[in-house]
Amino acid sequence: MQHVFTRFSRYSWVALCLLLVACHTDMYSQPKYQPNDPSEFFEDGRANRPPVPNTVALGNYEADPAFLTGVDAAGELVSELPIELTMDLVQVGQVRYNSYCMPCHGLVGDGNGIIAQRGPIVVPSFHTDRLRSIQVGYLYDVITNGVGRMYSYGARVEPADRWAIVAYMRSLQLSQNGNFDDLTPEQQQSLESAGGQ
Repeated sequence: MQHVFTRFSRYSWVALCLLLVACHTDMYSQPKYQPNDPSEFFEDGRANRPPVPNTVALGNYEADPAFLTGVDAAGELVSELPIELTMDLVQVGQVRYNSYCMPCHGLVGDGNGIIAQRGPIVVPSFHTDRLRSIQVGYLYDVITNGVGRMYSYGARVEPADRWAIVAYMRSLQLSQNGNFDDLTPEQQQSLESAGGQ
């Protein structure tokens, strides 16, 4: 009985000490600025400080739905890249494609990657009429969420890199389905001199 009372007594003292500490009001009563108070400390005379550059205040982030989901504000798949198409973007896309997509889809996107060669799965080619004409938002959505046996890369590839992969996929489609007559005369001559035709 003495042991039980001692344990209870010890826990009671700890609780009482915590209660007494919580009643201390120094932190509450300390000098401080309230929102929109004037301040003599800062040059602009305001107590409120502007946000730190390159940060977003909690609750103020306005996400670009087209960039993050491949779907615009109206709920339609986007048909154009929501970021600027540059050679750097395509090169980043090539690196990411070779890392994540090439094992199944193949080096040129023909669906003949090493995984497709070894397994009993059929991997679609990017060079079908349907996929050449599909909106880029669809390609982004498939990378993000997966489809069929393809699993999601949303947690593995950040949004900007997913768009880079889509840009590279479009370049693969153009390269594999290009027409010599669509080139400028200078480009045609360059290819002919390199033995391209």
